[in-house]
Amino acid sequence: MGTPRPLTADTSIADWLADPVGNAILTDLLAQAGQTPDAFKPVRRFAIKRLVSLSRGAFTQEMLDEIVQRAQAGESPAGTIDSGADRAATAPAPDAPPTSAPAWAERVDLGRFSGRTVIVTGAGSGIGRATASRVAREGGRVIAVDVSAERLDDLAAALPDSDVMPLVADIADDADVARIVEAAGDRIDGLANVAGIMDDMTPVGEVTDAVWQRVFRVNVDGTMKLMRAVIPAMLAQAAGSIVNVASEAALRGSAAGAAYTASKHAVVGLTRSSAFVYGPSGIRVNAVAPGPTITNIEASFASPLAAERIQTAMVVMPDPAVAEAVAASITFLLSDDGVNVSGAILPSDGGWSAA
Repeated sequence: MGTPRPLTADTSIADWLADPVGNAILTDLLAQAGQTPDAFKPVRRFAIKRLVSLSRGAFTQEMLDEIVQRAQAGESPAGTIDSGADRAATAPAPDAPPTSAPAWAERVDLGRFSGRTVIVTGAGSGIGRATASRVAREGGRVIAVDVSAERLDDLAAALPDSDVMPLVADIADDADVARIVEAAGDRIDGLANVAGIMDDMTPVGEVTDAVWQRVFRVNVDGTMKLMRAVIPAMLAQAAGSIVNVASEAALRGSAAGAAYTASKHAVVGLTRSSAFVYGPSGIRVNAVAPGPTITNIEASFASPLAAERIQTAMVVMPDPAVAEAVAASITFLLSDDGVNVSGAILPSDGGWSAA
């Protein structure tokens, strides 16, 4: 075998873990936070440098630079110097294909949303935050809606030179919806309905009324109420774009529990019905169906039966995408780049829906 490639910031996490020194460094780093290398499973194909942005400050550029320097010097956590023999036995050959795909880089289109007002719900984290940030950085005025003032303040602080109006609101509350529309003003060019919550993965024979009602209140009622609220302004200007966030669970029955799956199927129905009715009035309505995405929404299994069935089906699930990748799909449909697209349900799932 040839000389192994040195570990760098562009090396995949999987290759770091396959290297004795890299494995020791990462294992030690995780142990300090009470975690094991299993925590890297969802992102194992990513270049390790992507942890800097994904960790939201928990893993800094300085920390990355330090571990790369240590790995290249062969310094294990115990301070020993690796001879290179073990690395040569386990590291990929120089001509072996890379474990990780090339890192995707967001390409901001300056001015794409100039002069436009876009409402983005769920803007405090995950896909909503990435969407609000993308619209703002491309010149749009963003009404950033979330239930968390702290998360909204963090978003606004991260975009000091952009036109972002943070607004704490419950999208399923009529009075709050009225405040959102009032904050937007007379012209509303776009609505990204991103806010949503997960269920507890229970099947219909086990789902409780409380879970069903809570999931539908946010995912369906909130989505419908904001669509209903922005339609008058869009009709008056004979233009507008609405993008609802559905889910892979809107396309199949094996991705979530009964409540979440039914709620996202309902979002698809709202999208298609509205696209058909309002298309001649200049309003485009589409939905994006994300697959696994790195967000703050976590799934928990309250049903052993559902856990067994769904986890079996998830063996074909692709690695999760970063929220910015899904936001790229949403902003495409929000913008004039999607001018000829309406009534579409766009899977943004790394090909999961093709399986």
